[in-house]
Amino acid sequence: MEQLTDFGEDLYETMSEGRFPVVDIPSRTTSNIQYDEVTRSYVLGDRTFRRAASNIRHLKSLSQLVWNAFFAKELIRGRRTSTLRDVYYSSQAFGIPFRDQKESDDVITDLEAVAGRPREEFNIVPEERSSIFGDLTIEYTVPGYEGRRIDLTAHPDGLMVGHALRTAEFVETGAERVFAIEKGGTFTRFIEERVHERYRAILINTTGQAPRSTRYLIRRLNEELGLECLILTDADPWGMHIAMVIISGSANAAHIRGLATPDAKWMGVWASDMTRYDLPSDPFTSEDFKRLTQLKKDIRYRGKLWQREIDKFMKLKRKSEQEAFSRYGLSYIVDKYLAEKMEEVESY
Repeated sequence: MEQLTDFGEDLYETMSEGRFPVVDIPSRTTSNIQYDEVTRSYVLGDRTFRRAASNIRHLKSLSQLVWNAFFAKELIRGRRTSTLRDVYYSSQAFGIPFRDQKESDDVITDLEAVAGRPREEFNIVPEERSSIFGDLTIEYTVPGYEGRRIDLTAHPDGLMVGHALRTAEFVETGAERVFAIEKGGTFTRFIEERVHERYRAILINTTGQAPRSTRYLIRRLNEELGLECLILTDADPWGMHIAMVIISGSANAAHIRGLATPDAKWMGVWASDMTRYDLPSDPFTSEDFKRLTQLKKDIRYRGKLWQREIDKFMKLKRKSEQEAFSRYGLSYIVDKYLAEKMEEVESY
């Protein structure tokens, strides 16, 4: 709230002095995004671009940015939340023209870059949801639910990871690790096979690429509770990238800190697991090859494990899914695969 107020006061004071207001925004172009070896995550460089009211071509985008800051402040003041879609439609009531929702989303990202804070802290929350299940009691801090506690094993389908859970306090846990799981089917199977008890684990269904709120929560579980994080994806280049975004962050969110968990580990499904367990597989598409080539050149994938598995994918030219283990029975992925991988993952 104070940061948004200061932003508005600076603009007002500039205009009251008879000067055109300007806003310098950190550049999010790929040329200004770099991999930081120290934090082991993507960060923005020093380059910025300027929105100036003295330039008629900047007036629209500058007005949109200021309105978004105003709307965010009203959300915080009113103790309300809004989705990206809500913000886009709300702008029409104020006569703020956006060409489409993408333009609206881009301006919200500009506001994030200016403030150095994620939109969730402005109460603009994502629509996508992942799920969490396990031995963890949390205490809500959101308005109207302050102090209310819940055990994350309370619902057999898991609880949605939204704004309320993202900001909740951790009260008590008996867990030692987190399993971040790409697929909902495997997440459900792990609950049914009591993986949370057998491996003292908190289970998280990332629903594909983990939403930012989920990545933030995974980092908190790792840093605040000291839980190791193990990532389970499909055996393909996209699964590798899903794991790496949790570990090192994404280029799209390089302007936001605190989303990466550098000590997390990709435990599978590896390309070498496809041959080791004789899994059903499908041939690579041209897009799969293109993505794999990109990963091969990416500095984040230069580690021995990553390069080994990329080379294996290139040799096999095939991919497989987590569900492929079902050819051996519904519980095989837990009883056999997970048990063996838990021993193997400790060695790398």
